[in-house]
Amino acid sequence: MTENTSPITPTLPTHSRLSEETTGMLLGLIGVAIFSLTLPFTRLAVSGGADGGGLSPMFVALARALAAAVLAGSWLYWKRVPLPPKSALPALAMVSIGCVIGFPWLTSVAMRSLPAAHGAVLVGILPLATAVFAALLGGEKPSRGFWIMAILGSVLVVGFALRQSGGSLHLADLAIFLAVVLAAMGYAAGGRLSQTLGGQQTICWALVLSAPLLLPLVGWQSWQEQAQIASASTAAWTGFAYVSVFSMFIGFVFWYRGMALGGVARVGQVQLVQPFLSVLGATVVLGETLEWQTLIFAIAVIAVVGAGRKMQVKRS
Repeated sequence: MTENTSPITPTLPTHSRLSEETTGMLLGLIGVAIFSLTLPFTRLAVSGGADGGGLSPMFVALARALAAAVLAGSWLYWKRVPLPPKSALPALAMVSIGCVIGFPWLTSVAMRSLPAAHGAVLVGILPLATAVFAALLGGEKPSRGFWIMAILGSVLVVGFALRQSGGSLHLADLAIFLAVVLAAMGYAAGGRLSQTLGGQQTICWALVLSAPLLLPLVGWQSWQEQAQIASASTAAWTGFAYVSVFSMFIGFVFWYRGMALGGVARVGQVQLVQPFLSVLGATVVLGETLEWQTLIFAIAVIAVVGAGRKMQVKRS
């Protein structure tokens, strides 16, 4: 079973090294566009919107991964996909820990007290973290100029967090930063594995392998929070549906395929547009005020990491 046998696998024609990188960037951009609404819809799920009635952060984080695992398992069963090789299990474990469990849980907790726009700019450090893990796990070698631009962008992100927090980082900020580290690990491991296993199989198996851990946790959480779940608003369930189907499943199909074609560090820089898209999404979905300071910091991060994208990255 290969990636291009799936009727919903995103593929574009490639005829050269340049076209592969361009295709990877385009597919990565689609993935980022889907991911950019994750924080606004996560906040909608845990807050319940204007009328309240939100779901708990723990339930949103775990149940959305379990719902996506059901979708992934159904696809694997439908396509009669064979079990992944044992050599793929370490990378799949990193995807599960980083992208399936760690990032959703920590961002759900942070969105209880942070505006989605604020969290979106903090996630702007993700391209740097992804590049670091691409070098550590994937054998990629970004140039010195790439690292300089990525570090400068990260300094801007940390400066924004300190400014918004009154000069000191809050626990919610630290939760976002830890979520970024875990997500970057999962991105790099999954992007490299996708080169041989395929993007769709990579995220599907990571979700399915997480299910035995998720199922009892979600069951216990549901029993503990029966009243809260029963009284959750339509807005909360709308946010939950988006992060379950799009953020946890469909977005990763495009994202991992893009990194497999264009390289983890290179395509990872497409995330530079994510803070800006998330800020716009928070304005549209949640009605948050678009402060000019947030917009300036987001544009500055995009500009710096965009310059880094032009720097050389060698792939083994």
